[in-house]
Amino acid sequence: MSTAAETPPTAPPTRGLVEITGVRKSFGAVEVLKGVSLTVRPGEVTVILGPSGSGKSTLLRTINHLEPIDGGFISIDGEPVGYEVRGRKLHERREKSILQQRTEVGMVFQSFNLFPHLSTLANIMEAPLRAQKRRKQEVEAQARDLLARVGLADRAEAYPRQLSGGQQQRVAIARALALNPKILLFDEPTSALDPELVNEVLDVIRDLADSGTTLIVVTHEMGFARDVADTVVFMDDGIIVEAGPPHELFGAPKEARTRSFLSKVIDPGYHL
Repeated sequence: MSTAAETPPTAPPTRGLVEITGVRKSFGAVEVLKGVSLTVRPGEVTVILGPSGSGKSTLLRTINHLEPIDGGFISIDGEPVGYEVRGRKLHERREKSILQQRTEVGMVFQSFNLFPHLSTLANIMEAPLRAQKRRKQEVEAQARDLLARVGLADRAEAYPRQLSGGQQQRVAIARALALNPKILLFDEPTSALDPELVNEVLDVIRDLADSGTTLIVVTHEMGFARDVADTVVFMDDGIIVEAGPPHELFGAPKEARTRSFLSKVIDPGYHL
């Protein structure tokens, strides 16, 4: 019998369940989402692939109600997103309630969206101070910890114009984490970066995936999807064509449309 102390198993994440059911969204006469259904379990990483115009980014934006839906239902940990139940009907939440709910869903955009007149540290502190009304001392300590986590502890006083694109995106990730969100959404987080800066951002996201944070990532980085995702989703023309574990979707896709897409975006000499 071993006398060495055993490390207790890590408890599975209990928050961050996303349930998307029959979601529809139109812009004018164009239906962009055509009854999309998807479940993302707490702590899992879901990567969404697909051609431009397939509805990937729109779907991501509906999860925190940046785009109100026209039909269907989205919930996080059982709570409707953007709506509340009164009687037997759904009613859109008031703006203040929507903004409060949004603090539970961090979002990282492809264009960074940092405030140019604020330092790196102040960019990270802004939302926790204003939206969550937390104490400045506590928020600053967390912001400095997050900068260290993304490898930028020495750039706290720098302004966005003094940072590379990769560094700005890492600050944007730290800013999203400062709200202690249940879920992190990434909308093509490396598409605006020079090729040599892509890996420094992907490495931060890989670290988040290992930490048990629920992540939903829209990306064209196939190697990243293979290495990090629990589930890969392929979208086209407003629907989910196919979804499954990376080894299945990349190794033996069931749908002809999936096979066609992958054949165009994966270098034949690169083995997934």
